[in-house]
Order: sequence, then C-alpha cells, then structure tokens
Amino acid sequence: MSSQSLADEVGQGILSRMSASLYRFIVLAGFLALMCAPTLVLWTLLGANAANSAFFVIALLPVGPALSAAVYGLRAWTATPDLSPARALWQGYRTNFRDTMKWWTVVVAVATVLIVNIVFADAVPLGSAIRPVALIALLLVGLWAAHLLIVASLFSFRTRDSMRIAALELFGQWRVSLGFAALFLVALATVHVGSELALLVLAWAFMAVLWLIAQPLINDVSRRFIKHD
Repeated sequence: MSSQSLADEVGQGILSRMSASLYRFIVLAGFLALMCAPTLVLWTLLGANAANSAFFVIALLPVGPALSAAVYGLRAWTATPDLSPARALWQGYRTNFRDTMKWWTVVVAVATVLIVNIVFADAVPLGSAIRPVALIALLLVGLWAAHLLIVASLFSFRTRDSMRIAALELFGQWRVSLGFAALFLVALATVHVGSELALLVLAWAFMAVLWLIAQPLINDVSRRFIKHD
C-alpha cells in the first residue's frame, strides 16, 4: 500500500491520527489479553501457594510469543500506520512463534530454577547466601530476555546469535537496561498494589513504553550487526 493511500485511509488531521493510534492500542490490548489469558487462568487455579512457584513460572510460556508479536506489530504500525492493526499482530505471532519459543523456553526454565531457589532458600544450608545471588541472577536473566525479545522479534538472526547479541547489548546499552529494570519494578508494583489481572489489562501500555525505551537498542543493533550496502 502506498504512503498516499495510507494517508487517505488514516486521515491527515490530528484527530484522525489520534483516533487511529487509539484504535491500534485497543486492538493491542485485546490481543495481549487473549493470548496471555491462559497464563492468568493457570495462576488463578494455582492460588497463592509457595509450593506452586515453579508452575507459576512455567505458566508464562504463552506470554513470550504474544510479547514478540506485540513488538513486531509496533514496528509494523510505525512503518505502515494503516487501519488493520490486528493483521500485523497475527503475522508477527505466526512468523516469530517457533523462533521465540526456542529462547523463551530457555528463559522460563532458568527462571523456574532461580525462583525455586529463592522461595525455598531457607530449607537448605547457606540459604541466606543463595537467595540474594539468585535474585541478582533472576534480574539479569529478565533484562537479558527483554533485550532478546527486541532483537529476536525484529531481526532475522539465528537464535544463538540473537542470544549473544542480547548479552552484549545488556551491558553495552546500559541505559536501556536501566529503563527495562524500571519497567519491571512498575510491573511488580502493579501486581502488588492491584493484581495480575491489572497487569494484563495494562499490558498494552507496558509494551508501548518498552518500545520507546528500546529505540537506542534497535538503532545500535542495526548499526553494528546489519550489513548496509
């Protein structure tokens, strides 16, 4: 679709563009609510029981592909802001699902081990030393996963190369990492003050902020790892 036809579809006025942007985020909110609903249902069924901590993390498996599709969609809307936002989301989900699960299962598996160590640290010798180390490791894994989400969703690297690049950018783009860490804290505060449902309802806003934070990361990966003619 040409840029002129896109302009005709969306409209050139400020109100038309604001309405189109609002519509896209409403679609994104519905998409994330739908795709992440299995996780919320499993959390509800499991209940607040420390014995189920590992299953809480495993229940996050459907979330990775949904977030990847959201990142893909946000990039597509920036490039071609038409009035069919759901199309980009579903295309991103289908395109990225297999590759996303390759690294997302690794992240979930490592996070599961760390969460179990944190929750049950008091039951083992030297547990007071294990817990802070596991907490720091969990934070680093989460930040690495956030970088990897952006890299793997937007660039066509092999999975192991995406994982290496994300590890390099974790410290190379430390300002982005700090931004992701702040976003994690807000997400945890949302769950603590509200609930997991509140986090799901606001997932679209978190993804919008993540997209803004990630711009220096995207630019750096494009500059350093993409061959330009």
